[in-house]
Amino acid sequence: MEQSVKERVPAGAGTEQKKTLSDRLGPVAQRYGILIALIVLCVVLSIFSDNFLSSRNVINVLRQTSINGILAIGMTFVILTRGIDLSVGSVVALAGVVSASFATTAASGFIPGAPYMPLVPLAVGLLTGIAVGALSGLAVARYAVPAFVATLGMLSAARGLTLIYAGGRPIPALTDGYRWIGTGDIAGIPVPVILFAVVFVVSHFVLTRTRFGRHVYAVGGNPHAAKVSGLSVRRIRLCVYMISGALAGIAGMVLAARTGSALPQAGIAYELDAIAAVVIGGTSLAGGMGRVSGTVIGALLIGVMNNGLDLLGVESYYQQVIKGGLIVAAVMLDRSRKTES
Repeated sequence: MEQSVKERVPAGAGTEQKKTLSDRLGPVAQRYGILIALIVLCVVLSIFSDNFLSSRNVINVLRQTSINGILAIGMTFVILTRGIDLSVGSVVALAGVVSASFATTAASGFIPGAPYMPLVPLAVGLLTGIAVGALSGLAVARYAVPAFVATLGMLSAARGLTLIYAGGRPIPALTDGYRWIGTGDIAGIPVPVILFAVVFVVSHFVLTRTRFGRHVYAVGGNPHAAKVSGLSVRRIRLCVYMISGALAGIAGMVLAARTGSALPQAGIAYELDAIAAVVIGGTSLAGGMGRVSGTVIGALLIGVMNNGLDLLGVESYYQQVIKGGLIVAAVMLDRSRKTES
């Protein structure tokens, strides 16, 4: 009788129950792990630093994160299609310098009629970013140049154009109307943070609620299948690089407005922080998988980490080591998820 009862109990039933629990926790950790990590980091930093959760410091973190966050959202579009954009840091400098030349009150300004009303330099900076992104996208989409090579070349070319355009000198004395996008606030919220929020909302809507967004994921998931299905893979790839360039242009203008002058050396290594935010946020370098919300959390994680380590007196050299470790860990996690699937 006892034996018959035992036979009714499937072998390894306890193991299956444990596996089921793991299967339930796995997707939760995968979906919300980065958010949990951000919360834990904030709690730890608030324990070790009394100033971390002050309203002034929180606003400062959001303001500092906004530029990298805007860049990272543009990078998300590119990485979702299995691409990469290494030129965004140089585009930040180029768009900032070109835009600022239309908004400077300095006597050494070389644009006739400057300074113009803020709308003009803002439009010029945005178009500059779009133009550079279009050139990179054309090389990748039309001539099948590897994205790494095309954007690495554009990184150098855009930086050179920036130095040529500005004569190797900063463009100072920007108008108050132009500087407002970097230093102003609305109801106590800094304008850069509002711009970051608007870019996030629009990008999230585009990727989750529009046909173009579905096509971006399709191209990243399987370019050949997307092409067979009738999608214009070239056009979609061109568009995502133009989006990345446009957002880099916005970030460049915000940076110039915030500092009060456009520096030809601005934006150096900004592409690394943008890529880090995207990868840490869960977007796969293999394309086709990721969310803008994850990228925003990734950018906030980097911003909080940098700010917290500064408050704790940790040197910038160690911060770079920690940031590099986070990137490698995020890529390893991405690879392990793909291996398991």
